[in-house]
Amino acid sequence: MRRDVTSVVAVFVFASAAFVAAQNIGGSPAGKQMKNPVASSPESIKAGQAAFQKNCRFCHNADAKGNGPMAPEGTHPSDLTDAKWDRGSTDGELFLVIRDGAGPKFDMKGYKSKMTETDIWNIVNYLRSLQAK
Repeated sequence: MRRDVTSVVAVFVFASAAFVAAQNIGGSPAGKQMKNPVASSPESIKAGQAAFQKNCRFCHNADAKGNGPMAPEGTHPSDLTDAKWDRGSTDGELFLVIRDGAGPKFDMKGYKSKMTETDIWNIVNYLRSLQAK
């Protein structure tokens, strides 16, 4: 009986740790190690803009300022044009947030089942182009 309880507690602790790590609060060590395999080019930025408008504008708005019309009530999605990103600012960290989501307070679902990795990297390149302006 004691072994069963210990096993259940261990699984719960591991699952909780994995859930917290997936949120990328304060950045992600794994994301910091990732390199963007998609070169930033006019084609990539244009593709990223199209993917952003299709998937992200509803909450982040078409201008990526974070004031989209369909943001969940009581939340304020991130302004993706500013220099401060609470969930990490490297390309890899941005990729992981888009792919895996951010939550639970922010209730952003991940897009790994809706977009290819190349689409996500294109969005990262698009967001970088907005920061440069």
